[in-house]
Order: sequence, then C-alpha cells, then structure tokens
Amino acid sequence: MVHGFCGLFKGALTNAPTYNLKLRQLKESELLQEAWDHWTSTLKALENIKPLLSDPDPAMMSLAAEEAEELDQKLSTILKHTFPSLLVPPSTTANLSALVELKSGVGGTESSLFLETLLRMYMRFSQSHSWKASIVANNDNEGGGIKDAIVEIKGLGAYDTLRWESGVHRVQRVPATESGGRVHTSTVAVIVLPLIEEQDAQKEALYSMDDIRLEVMRARGAGGQVHQHVNKTESAVRITHIPTGITVSMQDERSQHQNKRRAFQVLSARLMDRKITREIAERRATKNSLIKSADRSEKIRTYNYAQERVTDHRIGLSIMNLSSVIEGNALQDFTDALKQDFEETTMEDMLEGEA
Repeated sequence: MVHGFCGLFKGALTNAPTYNLKLRQLKESELLQEAWDHWTSTLKALENIKPLLSDPDPAMMSLAAEEAEELDQKLSTILKHTFPSLLVPPSTTANLSALVELKSGVGGTESSLFLETLLRMYMRFSQSHSWKASIVANNDNEGGGIKDAIVEIKGLGAYDTLRWESGVHRVQRVPATESGGRVHTSTVAVIVLPLIEEQDAQKEALYSMDDIRLEVMRARGAGGQVHQHVNKTESAVRITHIPTGITVSMQDERSQHQNKRRAFQVLSARLMDRKITREIAERRATKNSLIKSADRSEKIRTYNYAQERVTDHRIGLSIMNLSSVIEGNALQDFTDALKQDFEETTMEDMLEGEA
C-alpha cells in the first residue's frame, strides 16, 4: 500500500504526460507537492534516527524511540488522510445544496415520532453549519409525529455532507404508550437529493416539458378536508415525468404558482439524483462505496435508546452518546468518518487501476 501511494504520487509529479488526466482531477499542484515533500522529509528523518535506536546510552536510545514514534505517527497520518484527500477526484457536486426527504416506515405512530426527531436533528445540524434549512412540505400524523417531510437545506457543501444520510434509519426504544416496557423497532427512510437552481436544471437538460403531465386540484388538509383559503381555487399541483414515472405533488404553498415551482424543484432534484447515481455507477473508482451508501432500502444506522448507542452499519462506527447525535452535534462524527471511508475506498480503487 505504501509503495502504491508513493508510486502514484511520484509519478503524478514527474511524468506529466502520463498522469495528465489525474493531475487535472487533483487539487492545486502546490498542495500535491507540499504533501509529497512532507512525506519524503519525514521519511528521511525517520531513517536518520534509526541508528540511535540501538545507541548504548539508554537516555539517548529512549529519546530516539520517542522521536521515532512521533515520526511514524506523522507518516501514518499522511498515508491515511493527506494522500487520499488529495488524490480523490474533486467532487462535481461540492457547490450543491440539498433536499432531504423523510418518509415513515414500519412502526406506525412510533415511526412518525422518530421521523420528527430526525427532522429536528437535521435542522440543528444545518444550523451548526450556517446552512439555511426550511421545511418545504410535511404531513402530520393524527396519532402524533410526522408521516413524511421534505426539507430544503441551502448552503455550500450541504449535499456532499448529507448525501451519506440516504438509507433506512432504525430506532429501537420503548414507546411512551408501551405499558409493558417492551422495546419496539421502527424505521424512517431518508433520501438526500442534490438541489439545483432552475437555470441549472435547464442547462442540465434534465427534462423536457413535452414529457411532463401537469395536474391541478384543490388542496386538501388533514382528514381530506379542503383548505378554506382555496375553497374556490385549485392551488394544489401534481406533476408527472412520463419517461421515468416520477410523480411530485405539492400543496403546502398558498398559490398554484408557488406549488408548481416547488414541485418542479423536487422533480429536478430527483432527476439530478438519478443522473449522478448513473454517472457514479459508470465510474469504477466510486461505484462500490457511494452506490452502496445511497441504497434506499439499506438499513444504514441504528439508534438504540436503551444503550444510548448509535451505530452506522456501513463503517461499523458506534457512538455511545445518542443524545449528542440527536441534537445534531455528534452527527458530524458520522459524516466525517463516512467521507474518509469513501476517500480511502476510492484511493484503493485508483491504486488497483495502476497495478
């Protein structure tokens, strides 16, 4: 592995014609050169100190051992973190905001209550990143909680950070209504979509109006009652993208124009998500990691209230502070670890390609 990293780095620096494509995908060449220089100088320092590890003077040998350990740790950090972060091709979605869809699964009311908890977690997480989060649509559950919701999260890096949240989130806890103290298991499906502006959607040519079926109707509230303010108008909108069968309904806004705009925004996000997933599947370097993390049916994380533990099953990481995760603080630990795992997997695939 070490030789693979070094060979790829040294080749990228000394053989521009051969590695021209890779260099265009790397960050600025100065960062690449700096990382390589740091590696070689640290490695040289370690080699220079090795003779002192067998020095007859115990004090000198002890000092040498301490310094050698520090240098070895630096090399390990460069190898595991610095190199992968620089060699992974830059994200084409780094500037995109996100649409987060949450849908209750098994568990009835308990699932709806957990969805409300996750919704609050993402809102707080967004606030900690200075992103602007707003609820685009939500349907309340009569027994409590929320059946489903769509959250718009605007901010630099929102999609790239949150995309790892796509999948099934499972909660294990004793419901407040459970008199016997039995633990119930409920699920909520989370889908993170790339949010693009209307003009960008047109540039991407995500859809043609010839492929769109637009329907308008009266907006209905809880229990199927027609909202009073739209008694005599049809403000709710449903659009269908005929080639894919994707349907989006929107009625939370007060006017047909606003609901139509929101519906097309969600449609564009879903179509962009399909495009990104398809492109990733075509690239060998990332298909094994990101596609797996974006599997909508995969149980990616379990929130165990009795043990105060949250476990991400994709990377085997457990955090023994459920409250901190739910409050949005420790969620960063998961997103950072998943990003690192993605970079390391991509790096391994690149090295295999060089073999």
